[in-house]
Amino acid sequence: MTSLDDLVAIDVHTHPQTEEFIAAMGSRHTQMAKHFGRERPIVSFAEQADQYRDRKMMAVIVNSDSETTSGIKGAPNDLLGKAQQDHPDVFLAFAGIDPWKGQAAVAEIRRMHDEYGIKGVGELNPARQKFLPNDRRFYPIWETCAELGLVVMFHSGFPGAGAGTPGGGGYRLENARPIPYIDDMAADFPELNIISAHPAWPWHLDNLAMVWHKSNVYLDLSGWAPKHLPADVRQYANSVITDRVLFGSDWPVMTVERWMSEFDELGFKPESRQKILLDNARKLFRL
Repeated sequence: MTSLDDLVAIDVHTHPQTEEFIAAMGSRHTQMAKHFGRERPIVSFAEQADQYRDRKMMAVIVNSDSETTSGIKGAPNDLLGKAQQDHPDVFLAFAGIDPWKGQAAVAEIRRMHDEYGIKGVGELNPARQKFLPNDRRFYPIWETCAELGLVVMFHSGFPGAGAGTPGGGGYRLENARPIPYIDDMAADFPELNIISAHPAWPWHLDNLAMVWHKSNVYLDLSGWAPKHLPADVRQYANSVITDRVLFGSDWPVMTVERWMSEFDELGFKPESRQKILLDNARKLFRL
């Protein structure tokens, strides 16, 4: 068991790969494997926990529910809650919700908070779930998360879902812009901590501006090989927004070992590296 004193990093962005989560992807499983050039084998929660335990890391496990737009039910959130209970030294669970389910989504957030003590909600994907975070129809969801002290994670920028297919699977890139959609919401809920996941290319400058401007918004570096991070992202992450940048791998899309190796080659200041890999997440999740 890894103690908090022994931690070297917290990976804030991992996707469970049990049979249930892979089944919930439907045809996206094959499409995204082709896009990223990486197959997704089945990995149990116990196996994933052991992998991160061996690395002396914790991991946020995220979920998604796009039943309204896809017709496919998301994997049960209870699986993540139980994984957090079974491996409290490793896992921090985020519940997946379908924002179009309205009060049912609110009820699911409250249930997961009360029964399992989840740490957040997401990863929400505005492009794939076909919604806009600043649409006031969804504000009761963000109000509930703020009330319960939960972190909310949004996919930002180019989505892997639908990439390389005719019409992009019907997903609109516009929905994944950080400004104005997440930015408006962050302004309206200053007490709510938000993770804008990924550098948000091609709107990475908008993302950096939003994170710099609003202290309740964090940026995670997941989904990109660090050597390919835009220069502006590297510069800002190593300077003015260092306190709100988080290590995320997007596992299994990106291996942790590759991410860490390439990140260490970027020459970040030691204090920036420490904050990004560990300290910022510990503060965000009140560990």
